[in-house]
Amino acid sequence: MKLASLFSGGKDSTYSIFEMIKRGHDVVCLISIQSLTSDSMLFHFPNIHLTEILAKAIDLPVRNFQSKIPNLSDEVLILEEALVSVVDEFGIQGIVHGGISSKFQKRSFDGVCNKLGISVFSPLWNLEPSNYLHKIIEQDFEIVIVAVSALGLGREWLGRVLDHNNLKKLESLSLRYGFNLNFEGGEAETIVVDCPLYKKKFKIIQGIVKWSGDNGIFEITEYELIDK
Repeated sequence: MKLASLFSGGKDSTYSIFEMIKRGHDVVCLISIQSLTSDSMLFHFPNIHLTEILAKAIDLPVRNFQSKIPNLSDEVLILEEALVSVVDEFGIQGIVHGGISSKFQKRSFDGVCNKLGISVFSPLWNLEPSNYLHKIIEQDFEIVIVAVSALGLGREWLGRVLDHNNLKKLESLSLRYGFNLNFEGGEAETIVVDCPLYKKKFKIIQGIVKWSGDNGIFEITEYELIDK
């Protein structure tokens, strides 16, 4: 089936593309909805402007849309407009997204797709967090944490690679402080700098840690695509 993918550059949206291609589907374009505020209900925020360069790493076209108001009904409308646009341009038959456990996100995506008469795929839905994260690390996904906003996650996690050892530390912190290990509730955000999908690796040259109160972001300020 010809699909578009909702794409943020984070671990879940990237891995969902990888999974659907393994299942034999044809992902033909990426949709990046760039929220202009950090409290979006549906969409990823930190370093979202880098989706265009990450799309080049995957070698897929990306279509960018903006969400200015962190209101669920407005964001659903923007999602619908984005899907109408890519249906017209690419003739897609469905979308894939990286939702894992957020029921309101899944209802929103399902509702828009049902209205437009296209299929929706959620290949990561209800995966057990620890097994899922160890699996994607084993499958050569190089993931960097670019935002934290949860008790137990300090600034030392910003810019850190999510390897098996760091994941074990996060598992312990998750049990202690009660945050979602998948980060789907906004506890943290990630960027994939390399994986089997990438034709080129995204190399972070420099970044700035911005910390405010009990949360912060790792803003990537200099980067390049390099041959693998």
